[in-house]
Amino acid sequence: MKQSLQLKLGQHLTMTPQLQQAIRLLQLSSMELSVEIQEALDSNMMLELAEDSEDFGDADLATASSESNEAQEEQPFEIGGGDPSEQEQPASASDIPEELPVDTQWDEIYDTLPSSGMQASQSDASDSEYESAVSVERSLEEHLMWQINVLHLSDSDRAIALTIIDALNHDGYLTETIESIGAALQSDAGDSPEEDEIGAVLKLIQGLDPVGVGARDLGECLTLQLAQFDPATKWLNEARRCCTEHMDLLGARDYNQLSRRLKLSKPALGEVMSLIQSLNPRPGSLYNTERPEYIVPDVFVRKHKDRWLVELNSETMPPLRVNSAYAGLIKRADNSEQNSSMRAHLQEARWFIKSLQSRSETLLKVATTIVERQRAFLEHGDEAMRPLVLHDISEALEMHESTISRVTTRKYMHTPRGIFELKYFFSSHVSTTLGGEASSIAIRAVIKKLIAAENNVKPLSDNKIANLLSDQGVQVARRTVSKYREAMSIPPSNERKRLA
Repeated sequence: MKQSLQLKLGQHLTMTPQLQQAIRLLQLSSMELSVEIQEALDSNMMLELAEDSEDFGDADLATASSESNEAQEEQPFEIGGGDPSEQEQPASASDIPEELPVDTQWDEIYDTLPSSGMQASQSDASDSEYESAVSVERSLEEHLMWQINVLHLSDSDRAIALTIIDALNHDGYLTETIESIGAALQSDAGDSPEEDEIGAVLKLIQGLDPVGVGARDLGECLTLQLAQFDPATKWLNEARRCCTEHMDLLGARDYNQLSRRLKLSKPALGEVMSLIQSLNPRPGSLYNTERPEYIVPDVFVRKHKDRWLVELNSETMPPLRVNSAYAGLIKRADNSEQNSSMRAHLQEARWFIKSLQSRSETLLKVATTIVERQRAFLEHGDEAMRPLVLHDISEALEMHESTISRVTTRKYMHTPRGIFELKYFFSSHVSTTLGGEASSIAIRAVIKKLIAAENNVKPLSDNKIANLLSDQGVQVARRTVSKYREAMSIPPSNERKRLA
């Protein structure tokens, strides 16, 4: 076999550290980005917060985003007008067309960002600790244990009570049988408490707060709550009979059968239903320990003089710059370990600032394009939502779909109609009889509107809703209507039925 040398010319994509860092920062949420920035500030001596805007005049700070944005502050960003960084001369006010549908302001992206966003966790640490302490809520198990500790129970009864409390779910229902609880309490010698003893402790727990806790089914839960009412309460006996004897009819909302079984007229049955509906079917939910998740919008959208303005949230990313004092200590001809380390930190700081700037530019471009495509939604609501897929945005911005997917994941837009994830504006479509397309979000809005206006005595079935949509030119199957209805947590027609 003869060996030889060959020269080939080819192209391939290399994932440089800078590119990897830019991609990683692009897919971070605002909260994760704040943590990433704080870690970079702690680990890199060359990075610092740009607290004083007048300090940006040094030559060593050329990598900071201030100089690139000075021209941008003079003008709004025009959609489809190319990369703002490639514009050498700022456009005058006369160059901006009057019919420009969407404007984008760049004056609050980098230089004018207040530094309070990153300093709040440091300067207001005591306030955050107080807020965290106040927001801690007692769980259902802790609330019941607090009441058990007040009672004087024997060791055996206390063990039974602890086992029963451990068998309660988040709604406060007992998920284990008396037999399984006895088997769990069986000692090594084979002794276990009697079922009557376990039942007595269960009755004790069912008398604790919240009322209805420890019930084994919905009927028992409602009955326990009705037992706390004044015996002179009107319709109390009928409500108790309904919860103990006719729960199947109550669940099916078969009001005709209930009226006959209870021998009540429709108005009287309505009073009984009102009393039952005042009860809590999930008493344990009052002590839900899940903490709320707060959403910080990445983009603000507002209307100003018939134009929709898109702005980045200045609080999500503080302005960063290179520390001029440390950068001035670097010596070009010095190859010492200390000087090389400082040079490496400087290069990393420049890469990090550039990656943050690229992230902000990409996010703003994508959000602006989405607002341009979904102006009808901002003007008229969900029913005017247009079909939109990732390919539409990637084609308009000449970016890859994976980039658009990273930008729109866990990024939120604050609009006059509420806060939405950027993914919310992307939806599939359904063909119409006129040859057009209707967004699935718009169809959901129409279904919700039809159900809200239906007759409660005779609610609309999924098949009837499909026929009504067909009359409006939207061809959807019954199973599609059912899928959309379930996605909106709307019960079926039999569960939406009400008394006249």
